[in-house]
Amino acid sequence: MKAPGALLASGRDADIFEYGPGLVLRRSRNGRSMAGEARVMDYVRSHGYPAPAVEEISPDGLELVMERIDGPSMVEGIKRRPWSLHHQGALLATLHRRLHDIAGPEWLPVSAVGTGEVLVHLDLHPLNVILSPTGPVVIDWPNARRGDGAVDVALTWVLLASGDVPTGALWGAIMAKARQRLIAGFMSPFDRGAVTRELRAVVTWKVKDPHMSEVEQARMWSMVDAAEVDARGNARGVDKTSGTDRGHAGSGTEP
Repeated sequence: MKAPGALLASGRDADIFEYGPGLVLRRSRNGRSMAGEARVMDYVRSHGYPAPAVEEISPDGLELVMERIDGPSMVEGIKRRPWSLHHQGALLATLHRRLHDIAGPEWLPVSAVGTGEVLVHLDLHPLNVILSPTGPVVIDWPNARRGDGAVDVALTWVLLASGDVPTGALWGAIMAKARQRLIAGFMSPFDRGAVTRELRAVVTWKVKDPHMSEVEQARMWSMVDAAEVDARGNARGVDKTSGTDRGHAGSGTEP
């Protein structure tokens, strides 16, 4: 592999460099091989899913040459066009649903949470979606596993709800409302009850991530508690509608 060009960006565990027309080189800083991640990207692309094309990988897996995806992240897109919040949430949901239509290959490790046979990303949030001129592209695949799509959705819901928000009174209130609009767009096509049932197990696993601050961990648990209370309230509402509340099973009327 040839020497890379200028440094373009640095992430948690890798640096991204220019590497000729239409390409970038991703170099691991912590000795983690990216061979598995490259294999996943090849696999999802073979199923028509939008991920960067893999050009070359070094024998030790520490350097990965792949397609350069130009465009803002979904986060930057929302900042530039805040009125598109609901639309961006719905787009994120579509990316999840398309991914979960793909069977998880046998060679992919199983998810630490839940049981299933579909491909899950386990980090599919707005920072990992690039809004390219030809459409959204999903990046950063090291966490991909074979598992349950509801777990993948639950994790994204948790991350959207619990990430850091500025604490100034007015700005915090504005951002809290924007967050809820994004979540509403994202969650609209999913069975909220089924996803809620996965939240506690997802958070139990995610709070072990050293990158999550104590404040974010506390928000995660608060979010789980609130979602479970809402789910119980919705269940009672269904019981009342069907006439099963307060022992009036099958009556069809409220007492």
